[in-house]
Amino acid sequence: MSDDTNVGVHERPKQHRENRKKNRGRKVEDNQAQAVAKFIRVPPRKARLVMDAVRGRYCTEALAFLGFIPNRAAGYISKVLTSAVANAANNHGLNPDHLRLIEARVDEGPRMKRVQPRAQGRAYRILKRTSHITVIVEEVGPRPVKPRKPVVTRSRAQAARDAKQPQATAPKAVEAVKEETVPVNAVENTTPVVESTAPVAAHAETAPAETVHETTTEPISPVVTGAATEQTHEVNTESTDTETSTEKTVEPETGA
Repeated sequence: MSDDTNVGVHERPKQHRENRKKNRGRKVEDNQAQAVAKFIRVPPRKARLVMDAVRGRYCTEALAFLGFIPNRAAGYISKVLTSAVANAANNHGLNPDHLRLIEARVDEGPRMKRVQPRAQGRAYRILKRTSHITVIVEEVGPRPVKPRKPVVTRSRAQAARDAKQPQATAPKAVEAVKEETVPVNAVENTTPVVESTAPVAAHAETAPAETVHETTTEPISPVVTGAATEQTHEVNTESTDTETSTEKTVEPETGA
């Protein structure tokens, strides 16, 4: 009876399943590799903040960068990126030193609903969000290295000073020659200087007379002025006494 029931059933051959896998194809290019992590217990918003910091960097640089980010999402992203680099090196034969993170996205997964009991029989909803992290790396050229500035050590600095010493001694010799020729010109130019200073000396001789004249015009000290005021006061009192005496002498004449 079992044979009768299986008469109309046609099983697909194994070759068909293999062809279907081949027709599905890869989701990325030949020089690319990807890794996906699903249902990660990290909110997508917090994971995207970390992902934006490493997107577009070389994988070696991004992994070193993620090691210093104090965020729980950085650990998950680092694991996914390490898996993508391993897939590229082991499955596709790509050079891990030339891989670059070209695509990195964080999609939101399902939310787990939880409840927080509150007063008077109420309940607050708590949403525990999850994330799906997708990373795609691509093989590009080697990472460009910036030229480093040469470190100046004591030996190099001393060599630079020694190289500059002959150049520094040459101008000194020229200056010494110029200093020797300066006195000759100074002797030739001394005569006009003496002639020009003659009127200045004459003016200097006349200057003390002016200063003496100015000193004579200084005001009298307060002691002298006090004595002078006392003398003037005595003269005024004598003049008033003489006036009163003349008035007294005039009165009898008018009475006669």
